[in-house]
Amino acid sequence: MNLIRLQEILERAPAKRILVIGDLMLDEFVWGKVGRISPEAPVPVIEVTGESFYPGGAANVARNLREFVDRVAVIGLFGKDRSGQQLRELLAEQKIDISNAVEDETFHTIVKTRIIARHQQVVRVDREQFAGPSPEQVGEIVAAVRKNLPKTDAIIFEHYGKGFLTTELVSQIACDARAAGKIVAADPNPRHSVDWRGMTVVKPNRTEAFLEAGTPWRDPDESPSEDVELRRAGQALLKKWETKYLLVTLGEHGMMLFQENEAPHYIPTKARQVFDVSGAGDTAIALFTLGLVCEATPVEAAEIANHGSAVVVSKLGTATVTKEELLTSFRGDSASD
Repeated sequence: MNLIRLQEILERAPAKRILVIGDLMLDEFVWGKVGRISPEAPVPVIEVTGESFYPGGAANVARNLREFVDRVAVIGLFGKDRSGQQLRELLAEQKIDISNAVEDETFHTIVKTRIIARHQQVVRVDREQFAGPSPEQVGEIVAAVRKNLPKTDAIIFEHYGKGFLTTELVSQIACDARAAGKIVAADPNPRHSVDWRGMTVVKPNRTEAFLEAGTPWRDPDESPSEDVELRRAGQALLKKWETKYLLVTLGEHGMMLFQENEAPHYIPTKARQVFDVSGAGDTAIALFTLGLVCEATPVEAAEIANHGSAVVVSKLGTATVTKEELLTSFRGDSASD
């Protein structure tokens, strides 16, 4: 795809409205350096030099979209705790609509803390609980989505397996959205399976695709385009989920796009250096959906998602890609051809 075509697609983005529904998290990064080994145990002592906080999980998908789209909303579960308040403030700063999110005083906001020393993640600490919305809250969420559906262009379900997304919630919203002709995307988690039938696109990574397809695991082939087991899993999932598109992310190897009645399309990675893969999948589902909303072809949308993911893995922390960074990545790709 050339730059003129990319700019034509992205020029449509600001006017779109996209809703993200899923597990909300607060990502904390503790930055430091290793000064010595602890005398108490054979572990490094991290001398902390700073801390950073970012919206995580479904909130990070919304944050990625906000770089391109003027009106982004997110629905998920907040606790009435300090971390929940901090996450609310971060989203408010970025003008992401949280008016229909659920606040529950019995819920502890999910926090993922990553300790980083000299550009390396030393350890990750997760503070989380498995919790979903009550039947009453499900009814309120479905009603709110239904009310706003006429002015919504796409819905993304971001599933981190923490309990917010259930088949009951997803199926009701997806049914309404499909009937209204909206794009519906899902980023699945096989540990807590949800019925994704009828989505416009589902985006698992390779491991998730094999698990969901019931395909025995095997290491990737050196050439993903010749990965027979991956192709078999992809075709199985197209049928299982009855989805128009299946986008399988392959980490450092790029992505594979599956469509009905077409050969799988392999997109090699554009990443030149990888510092941190945190949130790369969030960027992929955000930009693929954005591409479809802005009238890109599925292959063009996959190329946009691939370039965006390449940009974010070159950054430390839960990062996003800007419009200019995306354009620069495509320019670099054109120059190398």
